[in-house]
Amino acid sequence: MRGINWIGALLFVATSVAGAGEVRVERFAVPAGAHPHDIAPASEPGGPVWYTAQRQGALGVLDPATGKTRHIPLGRGSAPHGVIVGPDGAPWITDSGLNAIVRVDPRSFEVTRYPLPEGGYANLNTAAFDGRGILWFTGQSGIYGRLDTRTGAVQVFDAPRGRGPYGITATPGGEIYYASLAGSHIARIDTQTGKAEVIEPPTPNQGARRVWSDSKGWIWVSEWNSGQLSRFDPKTREWRAWRVPGDGPKPYAVYVDARDHVWVSDFGANAMHRFDPASERFETFPSLDSNAAIRQILGRRGEVWAPESGTDHLTVYRTE
Repeated sequence: MRGINWIGALLFVATSVAGAGEVRVERFAVPAGAHPHDIAPASEPGGPVWYTAQRQGALGVLDPATGKTRHIPLGRGSAPHGVIVGPDGAPWITDSGLNAIVRVDPRSFEVTRYPLPEGGYANLNTAAFDGRGILWFTGQSGIYGRLDTRTGAVQVFDAPRGRGPYGITATPGGEIYYASLAGSHIARIDTQTGKAEVIEPPTPNQGARRVWSDSKGWIWVSEWNSGQLSRFDPKTREWRAWRVPGDGPKPYAVYVDARDHVWVSDFGANAMHRFDPASERFETFPSLDSNAAIRQILGRRGEVWAPESGTDHLTVYRTE
């Protein structure tokens, strides 16, 4: 059952899903040409939602109560890719154009840059904080690294198999895993030594793109090439995989919500999927416009947020 109502610039879509309760989908327009790549809502309910306006070299912030947005320029040459909210409540950005990690003060909007050491273009991708407050990040050119936010010291490591480090996640215990898209594997980083251990998925050339941890510390992987959602259990070292619904799926982003439901964006179907590990069933939420191109998923209590980089919209899936 679907109901659609226009209220100002916002579109509300209520979708009833059998056995899963109601999911309400709400879309917010952002400035044309922003190409929102990644998104990160503040932890507090109703708080600001940050997004990277990749093509405009800015960090955007949405007030979900009013639908109003503001863009904060990050500097000449900026091309921000990832954004997360750190333990300090501030948005932290991986900026491939600046070859730097960038912090924006959530109140004053002051911009602080932490450049990578000299040594070439990293093609910075995404970041995650470990249990000790250290920011870990990936670069598709073949690096990963860490930033000590207390001292500002940045250290970069060569990835064990070169090009490809892409998505990254922290487990509830503070362990760090990343996915290598070009290398078709995931890796666990020893946060003490900085050494990365390659972990091979059972499907060859699967194109592991992004990773996310659930509450048990299991690692969920969106496999771009194989069209699968897979899961790795670090304790048993066992893998499981499920084919994403539809013809020609292209799973891009993955995120696990507070109920341990797994959300996957699918370029092939132009849709979001929600997977229930208990029933092993997918539910599909088609995007309203063509070429939504959802490149990251993050959330907070009762909300799952996604940037539609292809339509200049932000979408929230409300589950409570």
